[in-house]
Amino acid sequence: MIEPASHLALRQSITERILADRTLLDQLRAEVRILANRVRRIQPRNGTSISLVAADGGDTRLQYDPFLIQLVRVVDSGSNEYCLEAITPSTSIPDLSRRQFDGAGRPVTALGRLMAFLGIEQLNQLGRFMEVDASGAATLASWIREYREMVEWAILFSLIRDRTFATDTLIVVDGLLRSPVFADDLFRRIMEGIEKAIKDQYQATRRRLYLVGIAKHSKVLDRYRLAMALENVLTNRYPAYVDVPPDMERSAYSRQEYVLREGTSAGDEQINRFVGGKMHFVKFGSHAADPIWPVDIFLPQRQDAAAILGYLLTDAANGFPVPFYPLCLQKAHEYAALVDFDFDVLQDQVLDGIRTLLGPEAAALDGLQLQTLDPAQNRY
Repeated sequence: MIEPASHLALRQSITERILADRTLLDQLRAEVRILANRVRRIQPRNGTSISLVAADGGDTRLQYDPFLIQLVRVVDSGSNEYCLEAITPSTSIPDLSRRQFDGAGRPVTALGRLMAFLGIEQLNQLGRFMEVDASGAATLASWIREYREMVEWAILFSLIRDRTFATDTLIVVDGLLRSPVFADDLFRRIMEGIEKAIKDQYQATRRRLYLVGIAKHSKVLDRYRLAMALENVLTNRYPAYVDVPPDMERSAYSRQEYVLREGTSAGDEQINRFVGGKMHFVKFGSHAADPIWPVDIFLPQRQDAAAILGYLLTDAANGFPVPFYPLCLQKAHEYAALVDFDFDVLQDQVLDGIRTLLGPEAAALDGLQLQTLDPAQNRY
């Protein structure tokens, strides 16, 4: 515990540092001041919105599991399930790659279709973090998280290319339209494939598809939030948005490949390698203190920002339990979470598998189930 005298010294030290760095806040205020005249009002539009969400890895950790089984599950806001599989950190990457194709080499999963589109056969060619050792096991423990994200992008890619839509539809991604998990320029090629698929959909059905990503947090917004409040940016008494200049993104992100850069050069393969969207700050509420969200609009559709955000506003206005957050995303999160009865059933399946493995020694597992998992909680 910090002593009162130390608190006083620390408070003085913090105050001195803040006053010494006053120029930093002044600089941030100057940067956002130019945004005040660029704020645009959002007019609601009626349309169909759907969202894809992958179950969070933290929601799929099972008990009594020495094998560290993780579940990869992706559902949409209509409760349609596109993927449900179990993997472990020791899963063979070559075996997992073969699982995406049949014996004739034809893709049988959304990830397999994405790999076929990109012309690759092995997952370690697809992901930047899926290096394998001589036995075929991944060398980095984070590969499951990256694999889950790749599956989510693959299902989005397949949905836009293969599904027939009855109406103009807004597809909402959980997170920004940026991803550093794909190797080389593969993410950019995926974005180009999505752009072509959207054009093909319109040519075939005259239905317009819009793609947008919304994040709960952003380093850019965190950096400029106070300055925006001081300069009255997005404090309007109506839903509004503002285009975020690339310079503001560049000052917040340490990785420049994650920042939109205008223009391309044949000799610079790093440009927009991980970027598929144009960032906007968006406020869906009609009060000055309503939350502001970072929103990425698919780069080829950025000229349609007003219409896209109008569709998103209609969905966000009905948001529950989180106000002014897209309802389709909240529904998808609710359906994706593996909790309550579903989790209990999965837990029992894991235990049954372990009992089968142990054979006559299974009684040891049954004894563990009668023990308290966290004895320390009794202190409360």
